[in-house]
Amino acid sequence: MAIKPLKTLCLALLLGSPAGFAAPQPLDRIAAIVDDGIIMHSQFARRLDEVRSTIASRGGEQPPLEELKRQVLDRLILDELQMQIAERSGIRISDEELNETIAGLAARNQVSSEQFLQSLASTGNLSRDAVREQIRQEITINRVRQYRVGEQIQISEQEVRNFLNSTLGQMQLADDYHLANILVPLSDNPSHAELDQARAKVDDILARLKKGEDFQQLAVRYSASENAFDGGDMGWRKAAQLPPPFDTAVSQMQPGEVSEPLRTAGGIILLKLLDKEGADSASYREEVHVRHILLKPSAIRTPEATEQLARRLHQRLKNGEDFAALARQFSEDPGSARNGGELNWVSPDSLVPAFRETMAHTAIGDLSQPFASQFGWHVLQVLDRRFSDSSEAQREQQAQNLLHNRKYEEELQLWLREIRDEAYVEIKE
Repeated sequence: MAIKPLKTLCLALLLGSPAGFAAPQPLDRIAAIVDDGIIMHSQFARRLDEVRSTIASRGGEQPPLEELKRQVLDRLILDELQMQIAERSGIRISDEELNETIAGLAARNQVSSEQFLQSLASTGNLSRDAVREQIRQEITINRVRQYRVGEQIQISEQEVRNFLNSTLGQMQLADDYHLANILVPLSDNPSHAELDQARAKVDDILARLKKGEDFQQLAVRYSASENAFDGGDMGWRKAAQLPPPFDTAVSQMQPGEVSEPLRTAGGIILLKLLDKEGADSASYREEVHVRHILLKPSAIRTPEATEQLARRLHQRLKNGEDFAALARQFSEDPGSARNGGELNWVSPDSLVPAFRETMAHTAIGDLSQPFASQFGWHVLQVLDRRFSDSSEAQREQQAQNLLHNRKYEEELQLWLREIRDEAYVEIKE
């Protein structure tokens, strides 16, 4: 007879009991089917809440909800497509690499890794592990983009020269000047007496400066410019952003110097150069002549198999086989493989940490041991080292970076549109 209560309990569980049980909870559902993957409604709702929370924390106005939903779902679809590409290509971010990335981000924010994760978790109302996985996904997507878009962009020497000679290039690569000013005002049509009075005031300020009085304190006391209460601080400017004759004056000054009095429509100005950043002065840096063979994991070659191939090639090189021939046959670096793995003369600062550190510990003429970087497995050989004046090289590198970034943004948008158009996407939401 003890079985009757058990039957009653089973029926209550199956049918629900208003007196003893909570209302049934709705099950999660599919928001979108994306090729071989799915996006769940809970995932979509969580991301939507994160975006709305971020907008609110920045004091921004919330866009219309339906428009925001569409944008969030589109972003999730693109993320899912790129993660599927990563899976097919064998791109995986190890816990070690993830920890290194988090440590680097935390150091930039001057907190510990744990504090960094907890801060992100509390901001997004997520668990610590969920934050780690979000960061892992962002690294993975960036890696996919680098492989599919970034590595395909080539900038010719002619493009660099044309950019350096253009008005836009000269503007963007010009020195930056941190300036402060003191303005002694004049009316639109000053009389001789007003001019004499203003000049006398300027001479008095210059005399005070020569005695060692502080420029910024004098600006607060005497300047009529709108930034007087900030000590005359104008912030950072490029010479081309200043009207004549100020552009010529600042380009001839050294940090700490004060200009001669300069006449302007608003009065008489004294400029002080607080600081300067640019590549005009000669600087010397180490450059390394290096070549390498790069092997990348892929859908048909696991990371383990890639490492084994790198070690076999390293042994063949030690046995005397030609480096250039093996690089042309095996290397998967499109920029150097056709040149026998030659990277020519490079600055260590332009290389990823794993490559830079391995290169630093490899003597001239020696082969490195096989090593892994974010791009795959490498074997490198250092051919020579030198120190050179880097001012012009820095300008060329800056120009190349600017051109690369410009092309990258254009090509990235085209590629994202292409993978979205080619994918099977069914919106359930």
